[in-house]
Amino acid sequence: MKIIILGANQVGCSLAETLAKEANDITVVDSDAEKLRELKERIDIGIIPGEASHPDVLERAGGEDADMIIAVTESDEINMVACRVAYSLFQTPKKICRIRASAYLVSDKLFGKQGIAVDVVISPELVVSSYIKRLLDLPGSLQVLDFADGKVQLVAVKAYYGGPLVGQEIRLLRQHMPNVETRVAAIFRKDRPIIPEGSTVIEADDEVFFVAAQKNIRACMGELRRLDRPYKRIMIAGGGNIGLRLAESIEDRYQVKIIEHNPERCAYLSETLNKAIVLNGEASQRNLLIDENIGDTDVFLALTNDDEANIMSSLLAKRLGAKKVMALINNPAYVDLVQGGEIDIAISPQQATIGSLLAHVRRGDVVNVHSLRRGAAEAMEAIAHGDKISSKVVGRAIEDIDLPEGTTIGAIVREDEVLIAHDDTVVETGDHVILFLVDRKRIPEVERLFQVGFSFF
Repeated sequence: MKIIILGANQVGCSLAETLAKEANDITVVDSDAEKLRELKERIDIGIIPGEASHPDVLERAGGEDADMIIAVTESDEINMVACRVAYSLFQTPKKICRIRASAYLVSDKLFGKQGIAVDVVISPELVVSSYIKRLLDLPGSLQVLDFADGKVQLVAVKAYYGGPLVGQEIRLLRQHMPNVETRVAAIFRKDRPIIPEGSTVIEADDEVFFVAAQKNIRACMGELRRLDRPYKRIMIAGGGNIGLRLAESIEDRYQVKIIEHNPERCAYLSETLNKAIVLNGEASQRNLLIDENIGDTDVFLALTNDDEANIMSSLLAKRLGAKKVMALINNPAYVDLVQGGEIDIAISPQQATIGSLLAHVRRGDVVNVHSLRRGAAEAMEAIAHGDKISSKVVGRAIEDIDLPEGTTIGAIVREDEVLIAHDDTVVETGDHVILFLVDRKRIPEVERLFQVGFSFF
């Protein structure tokens, strides 16, 4: 697939790196020529220096025969104009646009062929705030991912000493919970992936990914670790777009305090939020945190645009008694360094955003993609089409499907029914199949599995 990425920022670079590994023809456009040269030294891509929305620049980038344009520059306006230019001049089949300002997202009429000619709108702030909200709603989770409109969730937890299943084989899961259907999709042990089998023994400190119907998630978590009490008191450092969106979505169910250093922004937050308490100050001020009872805080969230500030304020909050701390980390090199120590969860906005972008890049009818383990693994939701003749999955039991090595089917959603995958489960046309891949190099093979042969048409 020929893809033009507009913007060599962290999202654009991460996306280029991911897609280039999957044998796509990638060209990156940015006004910063030096940044482009550095990127080209790392990965085999084309680069075009210039303004992303200019017709001549898009033409030089190969706009005439591009399959897709992904506009992720820091400017919403440049992204939208670039998509409109690509449609008007080149009839580019698919145009994906990153939009940060919520003012552009209030009406669907703005986009589409009659509007700005954007096929897919991605809002990183909305994606990240929704991701954090799911973590808050499921205390003790490291990652919570929705599939099939939330009917199924894939959850990552760290197995603790004393959990009923820790030290036992996975096949005993059904004995422990005879009335609950679940499946362990993957295990990461000291950063090494383990493909789970019935005889696999779960060890303490394993990072366990399991899939289940949304209503059964808490029961499954209880088998692997002691369940955390529901959170009540949340403190957010940073009143930017992510902090504001998160506060708006949770202030009715939690006691929320938000710390923002800019007085004008504080005034805006106070006018916009209904119940959350807005505090003017620095989240790294020890006295401010103590005065606001940081020791009674269930979760401290550092969500500013400054990685170093987020890390330092999180460490301080933890030392002062916050029960759990989460930090937004933009620099991928920092994520593995800080997570799992005093910072409980490091949130990568790039990985969250890239997951939502990848769903529109995958071949076959892929409707959901989530990047896992900082991009090392992937979970996807694909819809099965065709019949036993035209499809490699429809009409076949899971044990008879030629799945690539390191790939497991965790669940199938058939209309409103959630079926946890077993070897004898037969895939039917229209099923939403949730797959887990520990090796992302196998993605093209999975895509081919879900592509329908010409005999079907």
